Amino acid sequence: MLSYRLEPEHEELRKTVEEFARDEVAPVIGDLYERGEFPYDIVGRMGRMGLFGLPVAERYGGMGGDYFALCLALEELGRVDSSVAITLEAAVSLGIMPIYRYGTEAQKHQWLPGLCSGQTLGAFGLTEPGGGSDVAGAMRTRARLEDGSWVIDGTKSFITNSGTSITAVVAVAAVTGTRDDGKPEISTILVPAGTPGFTVSRKYSKVGWSASDTRELSFDGCRVPEENLLGERGRGYAQFLRTLDEGRIAIAALATGLAQGCVDESVRYVRDRNAFGGPIGRFQALQFKIADMEVRAHNARLAWYHAAARMLAGEPFKKEAAIAKLTGSDAAMDNARDATQIFGGYGFMNEFPVGRFYRDAKILEIGEGTSEVQRILIARELGLEA
Repeated sequence: MLSYRLEPEHEELRKTVEEFARDEVAPVIGDLYERGEFPYDIVGRMGRMGLFGLPVAERYGGMGGDYFALCLALEELGRVDSSVAITLEAAVSLGIMPIYRYGTEAQKHQWLPGLCSGQTLGAFGLTEPGGGSDVAGAMRTRARLEDGSWVIDGTKSFITNSGTSITAVVAVAAVTGTRDDGKPEISTILVPAGTPGFTVSRKYSKVGWSASDTRELSFDGCRVPEENLLGERGRGYAQFLRTLDEGRIAIAALATGLAQGCVDESVRYVRDRNAFGGPIGRFQALQFKIADMEVRAHNARLAWYHAAARMLAGEPFKKEAAIAKLTGSDAAMDNARDATQIFGGYGFMNEFPVGRFYRDAKILEIGEGTSEVQRILIARELGLEA
């Protein structure tokens, strides 16, 4: 039976991360964000807390928990800052999980202990400059087998955690041939950082997520051993579809956190801000606005809880993940807009968290599948595909 009451261990984790975000992230992240500086110290602390290894078995250096635990942590981090939250989300759902799900035992033992400890980071090279949502059809990165090695040529864009000083490996999706039906055969290949022919560009200048690492990657005759193939040859497309479905639940949790953070900040502000003879929280117009914000955050949480429950039960969850991602990103964007309005001129100042929330919210409607793609997926699951 589906229940939204947290088990004791999950509630303990939630409270621990809530305190960490409030006491250790909140006081320092604003300065890091404005300088566009990656939060290495925070990442190290999250690693020592075991957050990167939450859904991974202990034999590979993980905590032996589940994906729901990861999403709980992401929501609590997202209530305070999205740069830190997306660093954890991408490191686990895109960096660790493909290796954990599809890697050989040798690959798991080589990469997972460092990734789960937070001492190293992994990334997933999927999106390309001219591709957008047409990931498979527009993929131009190629990999060919030559004398026992994969030789990779191509470019990837918008890749999170790909250029930090602790980035260890990138899983690269590439066309490795042609299927019997004439469509491209896509496979995933592990490329260690520092491999000759693998070039990491400068960090993007971004509207939001300014304290996270996002870069373009180039591969020019990049050669790695044949055994760096991740999973079966030609199964890369199916692998990244599963990876993205899971990742959408994680992004939905992060978005829920941002939406709830907007409520938290707004409630504090209207209690303390005085105008027209008293605290502005006494005005019904603001009370109604904040009530609507709380409803959005609540609904977003229920949506990702439901999707995560189906995933962990081994039930189909593609539609539910899309619903959660769409609901969460809409809630984050709407709440960020309303919170900024409530704060007035102060909401437009970067020193206040809601200004950062507003800058961070928009990408949630784009990354890991746009809102339009989520609607396509939902309609398709309802049998409405043309």
